[in-house]
Amino acid sequence: MMAENTSVSPTGGITPLQQMLASGTGALFTSLFVTPLDVVKIRLQAQRTPFSKGKCFVYCNGLMDHLYVCQNGNSCTAWYKAPTRFTGTLDAFVKITRYEGIRSLWSGLPPTLVMAVPATVIYFTSYDQLRDYLRCRMGSQGAHVPLVAGAIARLGAVTVISPLELIRTKMQSRQLSYRELRVCIQSSVAQDGWLSLWRGWGPTVLRDVPFSALYWFNYELVKEWLCRQSRLDEATFMVSFTAGAVSGTVAAVLTLPFDVVKTQRQIELGDRETLRVAASKSSSTWLLLRRIRAESGTRGLFAGFLPRVIKVAPACAIMISTYEFGKTFFQKLNQERRLGSL
Repeated sequence: MMAENTSVSPTGGITPLQQMLASGTGALFTSLFVTPLDVVKIRLQAQRTPFSKGKCFVYCNGLMDHLYVCQNGNSCTAWYKAPTRFTGTLDAFVKITRYEGIRSLWSGLPPTLVMAVPATVIYFTSYDQLRDYLRCRMGSQGAHVPLVAGAIARLGAVTVISPLELIRTKMQSRQLSYRELRVCIQSSVAQDGWLSLWRGWGPTVLRDVPFSALYWFNYELVKEWLCRQSRLDEATFMVSFTAGAVSGTVAAVLTLPFDVVKTQRQIELGDRETLRVAASKSSSTWLLLRRIRAESGTRGLFAGFLPRVIKVAPACAIMISTYEFGKTFFQKLNQERRLGSL
C-alpha cells in the first residue's frame, strides 16, 4: 500500500515550470560531477594516441554525447593538448588540478550545456507529464506506463535536439560564421531535403529510446521495492539515488551494442563533415552491428562495458535523486503557500 502511494502522482502539487527548474538543476549537478571523468579519459586517450587535425572524438558531460573536432590551435579544443604527462586516472586528476587548476577538470563543458540542459529539461518534464497523463487516462498503475512514457519522452527530446547537434558539428568542423552556417544549411536542405538535418537521428533513437524505456521501467520498480523494504511512504534522496544507479546500470548494459554503433556513426558523421568523406551506403545500424560481430565477435558489441557503466550509473543516480529532491522541495513550498493563504 505504501509503495502505491509513492507512485500515484510524484509530480502532484507542482507546476510544469517547477518540474523544469528541478530537472535543469539536476542536469547542472550531473554535468558538474560527471564531466571530470570524461575529461580525464579524453586526456589519457590523447596522450596514448595524439589527435590529428580533423580527428573527431566523443565528449560526454553526463547528459549527452557531443562530437568534438580537433582543430590545431583552436581555443575550444586546446584543453586536451596540454603537455602534462599522466601515469593513470588518479594521477591525471591530481596533476590536472595541481598544474592546470581545478577548473580544467570541466574543460569544454559550457558549449555542450547549451543543448544538454534544454534536452534534459524537455525529457524529464515530458516523462512526468506523460506518465501522469497515461495513469490518469488508463486508470492504471501498471509497470508498462513508465516504460511507454520514458520511450515517448526520449523520442521527443532526441527529435528536437538532433538537428541542433548536427548544426553544432558543422559550425565546429568547418569554422563557419553564423551567416556561412545559414547558407550551408540552406544548401544542404536544398540538396538532400529537410530530413538531412536529422542525419544521425536513427542510431541515437535506437540507443536512447530503449535505454529510457528500460531505465524508467526499472527505476519505478526498484524505487517502490526499496520504499516497501524500508517502510517509507515517500522515496528519500538515497532511495532515488540507489534506484537511479541500479536502473541506469541495467539499461546501460542491455543497450551497450547500440551505444557502440551510435559512437561509430557519430564519428563517421563528424568525419563526413570535417574531411568531406562521402557517405557510406553500407553503414546502416543493423549492417554495422553485423560487421562488428563478424570482426570482433559478440564481445565486440559489448566493448567499453566498464567505462560506460562507470559513467552512466553515477550520472543516472545524481540526475534522478537531484530531480526528485527538487520536486519534493517545490511540493513542500507549494503546500506552505496554500496553508499560508488560508
